[in-house]
Amino acid sequence: MSRIRLNLRQAIPDNLRTGRQIIAAMTNNRNFVTPHPPLADVTAKANVADDAEILFDSQFRKLAAYVESIADKAETIIASAGMQTKAFRTTPSTLATPGALTETAGNHEGEINLSWAKVDNSRSYIIQLSPDPPTAESWGHAETVTIANKTIQNLTSGKKYCFRVAAIGSLGQSGWSEPATKVAP
Repeated sequence: MSRIRLNLRQAIPDNLRTGRQIIAAMTNNRNFVTPHPPLADVTAKANVADDAEILFDSQFRKLAAYVESIADKAETIIASAGMQTKAFRTTPSTLATPGALTETAGNHEGEINLSWAKVDNSRSYIIQLSPDPPTAESWGHAETVTIANKTIQNLTSGKKYCFRVAAIGSLGQSGWSEPATKVAP
């Protein structure tokens, strides 16, 4: 069901302006034949000087509930009442695959620096390495880290290595990144 966003945290003059627009949009609107509370009551409460904000909020929350009950999931019907819908939050079902895996020579012999794009909702990353060319069986665990970079040490100088990275989080493990290949200095 589409939910209505009233945005009642504005200053009372802005709320009153929004309220008048909603009342105008709902007056003689064929989608809302018997508004509850009646538009005349909402208008009267909105014009009361003392406690206007509390009365306004109460009346328009009731009116929003009425509009939601009539409109069900039809955002166009909600819009015809002069109201806006809330944006739905989407939750990813899987972690994105780490991208932009790059490798550079480290500061010392036998070191390769790896870095990649941070993955939202990840807690850590698994790094695997393989001699070049890699096979399905040649990949082995190199490191597990919590940041999107790592210097891999104790590699054989002059040997070509392939690396890949996967993200780990509450959604499980991502797919493996595209491999990056580098000769250890």
